[in-house]
Amino acid sequence: MPLVSLIQASSYEPLALRHSLEALLEPWGGVRRWVKPGDRVLLKPNLLTGSRPTKECVTRPELVAEVARLVKEVGGQPFLGDSPAFGSALGVAKANGYLPLIRELDLPVVEFHGRQYSTATQEFERLRLSREAMEADVVINLPKVKSHTQLTMTLGVKNLFGCVPGKMKAWWHMEAGKDADRFGRMLVETARAIAPELTVIDGIIAHEGNGPSNGEPRLLGLLGASEDVFALDRAMVEVLGVQWDLVPTLVAAKSLGLCGELEAIAFPLLHPDDLRVDDWRLPDKMTPIDFGLPRVMKSTFRHLYIKLIRERRQAL
Repeated sequence: MPLVSLIQASSYEPLALRHSLEALLEPWGGVRRWVKPGDRVLLKPNLLTGSRPTKECVTRPELVAEVARLVKEVGGQPFLGDSPAFGSALGVAKANGYLPLIRELDLPVVEFHGRQYSTATQEFERLRLSREAMEADVVINLPKVKSHTQLTMTLGVKNLFGCVPGKMKAWWHMEAGKDADRFGRMLVETARAIAPELTVIDGIIAHEGNGPSNGEPRLLGLLGASEDVFALDRAMVEVLGVQWDLVPTLVAAKSLGLCGELEAIAFPLLHPDDLRVDDWRLPDKMTPIDFGLPRVMKSTFRHLYIKLIRERRQAL
């Protein structure tokens, strides 16, 4: 039975946040459950964009800093990585106030580079994923609670799409077209391949409405954690009062047997009912997965698709 830890948390102030994280991870005995001395630990926040730093659409740097400190205290070697849709990981991190923590903690920031990896299903036999994520000793996934105009919600599973490097994200948007279910299955397979040891979700201040970046901040006052990213996402939509079958990643996870009913999840601290939100705002209007890409962009990515197919055939 997967374990999901949920607590109330209202402050990003370092000492208060430290106490909150210690309480959140106490059911597993703290971060030492996953991190051993010398381990290279990828911290994977949501570094979506540098253009809206006041709208709470990225993981707060304070949360990343406290997790990095916990990792260092048990002898781990944390590094920060992501593959933003626009700009570099370092550039987006700087625009969102990460620079002081990067300097204080001497925290390396890596740009992701791709390799093809085998997956567990025939539908997506191979996926191009970040070598830095796949080769890390430990992956700690640090998503933000957000509404999403294409996928209803972006939580732990969707955050791992940041481990798909560079232009491959845009290619997947084109390849999936308007098929949200197929896109959801690809996201689930990406999450299953990355297999984060721990996911800690930032819900102190969330982002509701027309996310992932055009919505508004919302004081939600909670943190969540789990070794099972699918169970954590299932618990979070229950907290927010969002129907799980409106979220393609949860639909895909359930169809693959990776996510069961809420009753199949253990909650050692607070239950979703204790944190229930009755007025969470979803997007005003859903948009297609492919963004309605202009013909020239579709042509570009179609050529990329053909190139990848050729490479795959040559590898067989």
